[in-house]
Amino acid sequence: MDAKLTLSIDSSVISSMKGYASENNSSISSLVENFFKNLISSNNKKANISPLVQELSGIIPATDSDKDDYIDYLEEKYE
Repeated sequence: MDAKLTLSIDSSVISSMKGYASENNSSISSLVENFFKNLISSNNKKANISPLVQELSGIIPATDSDKDDYIDYLEEKYE
């Protein structure tokens, strides 16, 4: 069942999206709906982490000196 939703979006964005939707034989409503569906799908995929991976996550704690060493490495690399 479809329902209405009111959004406040900058008028220049709306104009651009109307053009994009027209070029892609779509509507702004379907673009927004697909965007929301993708967000929901992405969040569900992240939540489906195997128990083994969850158990191993964070098993090796990073120390401040590890972060400092990495920052030093990056600074030297990109000087």
